[in-house]
Amino acid sequence: MHFPIFKYRPALSFIAALFLSAAAMSRQIPSELTGRTHDSTIAGKGEPKHSLYTGVGGGSNMIYLGSTISQDQPFLSAAVTYGFKSELFITASANHLSDRSPFLAFYNFSANYIHTVNSWFDFSLGLYRYQVAPSMADTLFGSFNYADAAVGFDWKILYTTVSYGGFIAKNGGSYLQIKNSRYFETPEFMNGKATVSIDPYVNLLFGTVVTMETTDGSGTIKEHPGRPLWKGPPPGQTSSSTSYTKKFGAMEADFGLPIAFSTDVLTVEAEAGYVLPVYTDPDYPGIKGFVFLLSVYFRIF
Repeated sequence: MHFPIFKYRPALSFIAALFLSAAAMSRQIPSELTGRTHDSTIAGKGEPKHSLYTGVGGGSNMIYLGSTISQDQPFLSAAVTYGFKSELFITASANHLSDRSPFLAFYNFSANYIHTVNSWFDFSLGLYRYQVAPSMADTLFGSFNYADAAVGFDWKILYTTVSYGGFIAKNGGSYLQIKNSRYFETPEFMNGKATVSIDPYVNLLFGTVVTMETTDGSGTIKEHPGRPLWKGPPPGQTSSSTSYTKKFGAMEADFGLPIAFSTDVLTVEAEAGYVLPVYTDPDYPGIKGFVFLLSVYFRIF
């Protein structure tokens, strides 16, 4: 997500992504990436050394790395982020899923370093922890750690983010995302205190997939955060009727249209998106269709 919240886009665009996992819509915060700006030359000017942000958000489905973390359930999230020198951010968030108990189904913790090199290039590093309530580990997903690195290129006409990351676990899968977006912002209004921005994007997701050959035909299985990759013998081995081959391939394309109303201390954002999978998975069907997200962000200091 890239939008000019509180006059400093990298800090708040990163927080916006974290609030909605968005990873909602396959983005890394961190998104799904995180911390990019379409006007890098103004980033950080006049920013305080320390900053604190909070916010709430919700949506029709929480999607992370091509999987539905909320299992197609609506969700609500609340988060708080501490920033240091507008480059290092530490965030904690809690998430509620509709019709699920306990009330807080899982928590997100993250640390991100974001640096703008010049007017056309920036990079970031991220470390993430998803902690699920023990009573929901079998039905939702298992707790997991994830790390990634990303670079951003501002071509003026388009802004491109390339990120690569993976699970911190034995035989953990890895992911590559390529995102292109185009940022627009209205002139200031309300006596120079507010703007409206729009940042349409297209994101391509690649990751670990397994080709499954059976006596009845073939299929594809993909890596899912906190879930086993496949059921059966390891890749390269064969059971009585099934063989598995592990490879890195395309998973999905997603499209989004975030629109934000921003002031110095408050931003309200709505985003409509569409997810188009390019794989088939008999155990965890691919996410497909429209997703809607709504969020509110506050700057405390």
